[in-house]
Amino acid sequence: MTTIWKSGDHQTTKQATNNNSISGTTFSSCPRQQKLAMATITGAAILGLFLAMTACSKQSPKPALSGVSSPSTSVMPTPAATLVSAAVPPTPAKKTPRKRPANVTYNDANSGVSFLYPRKFALTSGDKAQPQLAAIGDVPMNFVEPGGVAVATVALPGGAYPGTDFESAFFNVNVNRSVSEQECAHFAFVDTRNADGEPVDAEKVKIGSAHMEMTSSFSASAVKQAETQYYHSYENGACYEYVLGLGTEGFATEGGIEHVNRDEVFAKLEKILATVKINPVEQERVAEPAVASIAGSK
Repeated sequence: MTTIWKSGDHQTTKQATNNNSISGTTFSSCPRQQKLAMATITGAAILGLFLAMTACSKQSPKPALSGVSSPSTSVMPTPAATLVSAAVPPTPAKKTPRKRPANVTYNDANSGVSFLYPRKFALTSGDKAQPQLAAIGDVPMNFVEPGGVAVATVALPGGAYPGTDFESAFFNVNVNRSVSEQECAHFAFVDTRNADGEPVDAEKVKIGSAHMEMTSSFSASAVKQAETQYYHSYENGACYEYVLGLGTEGFATEGGIEHVNRDEVFAKLEKILATVKINPVEQERVAEPAVASIAGSK
């Protein structure tokens, strides 16, 4: 079968051919344009996203870092620091030295005698308690009957009064259970304070809270002097004797040594006498030898 094309059909065919040609060109170039378009769109989208993220980062507050603590937050010690602190021993508290009392208490359970005396003074008791003075040697007891026993003696330091004629001073306690209460009021030696040498009767005195009888004695050699004061009191069925003694040596001369103040020395000894207390004594202790004990005053 023969196809006959008319001119009009030829023109239509040519036009169609041209259209197909153009369409072919358009279709063949379409992937490249799409790629460019897509690249452009993608770049614009990335740029827009980047700008949006930048704007958001500027507007949004930065979150606090959990790993960084503020200055006010306490830092927990690490295990190493804990071990080091545990290994270091604590510093011991400084001990304050305890101040020793100025006075000491003397107690004798056998005689019942107790008294206070300065810590710096020297104490002897028992057989060694027999006092001495340079002018007369051993200072005798002044009971009217024998049987006296020395209990204790407290002596002042030798250098207590430098630059004076002071030689020694003491406070002494004796006890005699062979003397009655009436006999305790008397002394074996008369008072020699009278310048005429006539005896002077004992006088009644009050020392602290105790009433006592008192007498004194004075003796001297060429350069040594001794003065003693005796006090008697009757308690616990016994006669208690307290002796205050002062010894001096040498004569005061111009530019040399001075006389010690006797009143001042005896005032110190009388302070000890004023603290004397007589405690009750058990009967079985009477026959026992004197045993003294020393304790710090409270």
